[in-house]
Amino acid sequence: QVRLVESGGGLVQPGGSLRLSCAASGSISYFYVMGWYRQAPGKQRELVARIVGNGEANYADSVKSRFTSTRGNAKNTVYLQMDSLKPEDTAVYYCTATTYNNYTFWGQGTQVSVSS
Repeated sequence: QVRLVESGGGLVQPGGSLRLSCAASGSISYFYVMGWYRQAPGKQRELVARIVGNGEANYADSVKSRFTSTRGNAKNTVYLQMDSLKPEDTAVYYCTATTYNNYTFWGQGTQVSVSS
């Protein structure tokens, strides 16, 4: 049994910042890949950022230079620092964790709303 719990979503004004956190717990000791997806109303779910192992994060073009994702010192944690937020960043953000045999677990999602 694996559980991913996200936190840190909310309402912020354009230009503001939010930090999302995700902690994975359960029967798997290490997830090879951890990352973030988002889904805006009426749109398909899209990749925001992913980290393979302890490497650098890869980002969607739409968030490069504004978002930073890192893996925490605690095992199986991942963060998403979101700066210079725009209304088009409004979406439900999902944490993902992928095993070495390529099975992906999903969190329940956290709402991020950017509006004045």
